[in-house]
Order: sequence, then C-alpha cells, then structure tokens
Amino acid sequence: MSPEIHIVDDDADFREGLAWLFDSRGHKAGTWAGGDVFLQAVRARLPHWGHAVVLLDIRMEPLSGLSTFEELKALGCPWPILFLTGHGDVSMAVSAVKNGAWDFLEKPFQNNVLVDKVEQALAAASAMSDEQQQAQRLRQALVSLSPREREVLDELIKGHYNKTIAEHLGITQRTVEFHRANIFKKMEVNSAIELAHKLGRYEG
Repeated sequence: MSPEIHIVDDDADFREGLAWLFDSRGHKAGTWAGGDVFLQAVRARLPHWGHAVVLLDIRMEPLSGLSTFEELKALGCPWPILFLTGHGDVSMAVSAVKNGAWDFLEKPFQNNVLVDKVEQALAAASAMSDEQQQAQRLRQALVSLSPREREVLDELIKGHYNKTIAEHLGITQRTVEFHRANIFKKMEVNSAIELAHKLGRYEG
C-alpha cells in the first residue's frame, strides 16, 4: 500500500512527529527531507498516481515548498497540497491556495485540526481518483467504437432520431438500431440522453 500522506519537511523531528500522529490515527504516511527528493520519488512512480495528500513545508532548502508545488503542478499531480507555514509566510500560502493548493495551516497548529483537514483532502482525492477512472474508461470506450459507430454517436448526441440518422448516413434504420445498441453497450448507458450527459461531463 502506497502512503496516503506525504510529509515533505526539512525538520526531521517535525516530520517524524507528524508521521507518528497519522500512524496513530490509522493512516500510512511517508516522509521526505525535501522537495527535491520527493519530486524524484514522484517522477519514479509516474503515470500511476493513486490518491494521496501532500503536506508541504513552505520554507525549505534547496527547493522551497512553493517551487516544489509548481513542479508538481507541471507534472499534472492530482493530489491535494496542504502547505505548512511559519509565522510571516501566510501571504505566500494564501497565494498558493489561489493558485490551486488545497489549504494551509500555520505552525504551531492543533493536531486534531490538521488531521481533520487531511482527512477532508483524502476524501476529495479519492473522489477525484474515481472521476479520473471514469474519464479514462470513457476514453477507452470511445476508442473502441468503429468509424461508423462514431458517426452514429455524433448523430445521437445531436438528438436525431433513428430515421433521420439513417437518411443522413445513407444506411437502413435497422443498421442504425444495431449500431446504437453497440454504442450503448460500449459506453455503458441506456439512452441517448444519458450518453450526452456522460460525454458532456467527462469530455467537456
């Protein structure tokens, strides 16, 4: 099982303290001494993300938390990032949240507040992971369609009836019905409306 929580902080005692805290609450945590080593590990696991949360200290050497965050974004990292900030770094953390970070906490913080925030972020990461899997399945289903099925699908999502589709494509209504049944099966839907909703949600 991969870590659910990645703790990236250059203070060894702080890192290990947080790891122990999450372990005591039933979560598996991995610790990293800096953004550079963490990014190295992340790149080694691509393209398999799974779902996790990153706790990122904002001030680190040689690579700051903000720089690490930018690198993770460039890699397409889907994990929620929660910044841990010292006094005086709050404005930087607020900017990071506006730029896509999940949240931030100012040190020192209450353990229960941190655990609550991380568990909320984990729930979001899990939901995001499910969405990504759904989108991936949709892409695979679309690729599996034959050229003719793709033409019929394009007509279906425009709201055209079988008779109109048959006329547009120069095929019989029975052939349209055959392709339509295949499309619904491959796309895992029961109606043209459901098909349009699914395409709009994951392709839009």
